[in-house]
Amino acid sequence: MDFLVPEAGEQVAASVAQWGHVRVFSPWKYNIDAAARRLLEASGWSAPDPEWLPTGAELIEDYLAPLAALFGEKVRPGSKVTAISRLGYDRVRTNGRDEAPFLIRLDGGTELQARAIIDASGTYTSPNVLGAGGLPAHGEREVFVDHALPDVLGADRERYEGKRVLVVGAGHSAATTLLALAQLEGTPITWAIRGGNPSRTYGGGEADALPARGALGTRLRAHVASGRITLLTGFFTHRLRQVDGSVEVISRDPSGQEQSVVADRIVAATGYRPDHSIAAELRLDTDPILGSTRALAPLIDPNAHSCGTVPAHGEAELAHPEVGYYAVGVKSYGRAPTFLMATGYEQVRSVVAALAGDWEAARDVRLELPETGVCSPALAETQEQRVGLATGISGGLPAAPLPPAGVSAGRRLRRRGRLLRLTPSRSMPNSAGKEPQQMSPWRIG
Repeated sequence: MDFLVPEAGEQVAASVAQWGHVRVFSPWKYNIDAAARRLLEASGWSAPDPEWLPTGAELIEDYLAPLAALFGEKVRPGSKVTAISRLGYDRVRTNGRDEAPFLIRLDGGTELQARAIIDASGTYTSPNVLGAGGLPAHGEREVFVDHALPDVLGADRERYEGKRVLVVGAGHSAATTLLALAQLEGTPITWAIRGGNPSRTYGGGEADALPARGALGTRLRAHVASGRITLLTGFFTHRLRQVDGSVEVISRDPSGQEQSVVADRIVAATGYRPDHSIAAELRLDTDPILGSTRALAPLIDPNAHSCGTVPAHGEAELAHPEVGYYAVGVKSYGRAPTFLMATGYEQVRSVVAALAGDWEAARDVRLELPETGVCSPALAETQEQRVGLATGISGGLPAAPLPPAGVSAGRRLRRRGRLLRLTPSRSMPNSAGKEPQQMSPWRIG
């Protein structure tokens, strides 16, 4: 199947490059997709040390950039998709819709046509706001706020060293930034969370299924206990205002009680959300809470799941009413932070198998992970001496294998498109929900 990969950034994996200084929880042997490995090894590539925990920069240099190089002009940096529609169809028009090609508009005005789309655009460029209720805090637009994972010990050091820093958020990205800030002398640090205590951030400590992740909580707890980091609980960011060159951040909890803190730098480690605006003229069926597909939402709900309890899933859970459109990867999870790289690889494998007409492979979704965990705390500690800290930005892997999410033999399939990223397709299921029929492909415009 022919394909095209428009990359919004000026380099491959531009978003990963933004957190290139950060080390992930899982070693190389769990971070390389099987199909990618086969292609790379056939070109003479040598895999990195399988036990090493890579940084974002190493993921690009040692894996993603060489992989992209294999595809030449089919991977096009600097090509940002601004809108997707059906050629000649808005969202309302139905008759003949599924047979019309997709129209993809790029920011320079170029338009492409494709039989189907795999949207792997992620969520990194659409972070959550600082305001506690999901709305921007009053004055948030008027002050400068850093988003998660600034390079505190590297390129951004001068911006933070010696400054009063406020970190808002209770996830692993917040923990990573706090631990880095704690290494800067003369830098007062305040950590604000909505919860009544930071136990969720501290996690299981030494009992964590991912030791590199557990070490974050253990070390963070020690800094809070010693007073190196000042913890504010029950902090619901409501208003920001500039005061003598600094920013006063005011919390107002649901009862109306206020508290405030003054900072020179603010880091909003409050998570990310999917941006579906480019697909506004497509027919999406998204969960009203998470923004994932409705079928996927109960499997990834962070109120009920951690990354270790999310079952494997694929094409069946990722399909939308818009035949041929799939969002995959972290974008498919909406606001849920339970995403794993390995999970994303299995998503794409299932979708592409369906596009190729291999329904047996598409339905047989599973993750094969070791039963004894995937991270070494000693290794993580050693590598932190070299570059960065282990964080959850790219996920880690659970200690036990995830159960396969099967599809019953009697399940009737809806009509769905069959094509890899902006590519022509040779098969689609018919309207009766039967197996794919042969169809003529569309060429990319």
